[in-house]
Formats: sequence, structure tokens, C-alpha cells
Amino acid sequence: MPKRDGGEVFRITGARQGLADDVRGRQRRYVISMTVRTLSVIAAAVLWNVERHVAIVALALGILLPYIAVVIANAGRETAPSLPSTFVPAPTRPALGVAESSANGDTERP
Repeated sequence: MPKRDGGEVFRITGARQGLADDVRGRQRRYVISMTVRTLSVIAAAVLWNVERHVAIVALALGILLPYIAVVIANAGRETAPSLPSTFVPAPTRPALGVAESSANGDTERP
């Protein structure tokens, strides 16, 4: 069925995004992390004889970033947004009261 107009399409369910979109997003985050890593290793090489402390920090970033990027990329899919529960609990009945005891030990019954 073709669309009638070029209006916005609203998401009316709490479904997750598609698997292809999820993989594409994780790949994009991984590529960005690896680009930052490459730039930090290059900066460490360029700054080694100029500013040694900055070069060491950039080198440490270049060493640690692959681990962090892999953990982020393999984090899995998003959690589904919380939806209202369709479970309706049964109403609780009030408990019966405790019968009062008389002086001779007999209990009164209503």
C-alpha cells in the first residue's frame, strides 16, 4: 500500500531498532574509536621529542582505546524501551479480622 503523503512516520510501538541499523551504529562507533586511536598514536610519535608527557598520554590512549572500542562495539543491542505492563494483578481481598476472645476462653463468632 503506497503512502498517501510525504508526512512523517511515527513510531507507535516499543520495538527495538532493526538489526541492520544496530550493526551499522556499532560499526560507526568502532570506526570513530579507531580513528581517534590512530590520531593519538601519530600524535605520540610526532610529540615524542617535543613534549614527552603529552606524547606518553597520547600513547597510553592509543594502547587502551582498542580494548574500550571492542567492549563498546560488542555491548549488544539496545534495551527495549519500557512499556506499560499488560499484566493486571488480581485485587487483594482484605484479611479476616482476628476474633476477640471472651473471658472464659471462648471465641465469639459473628
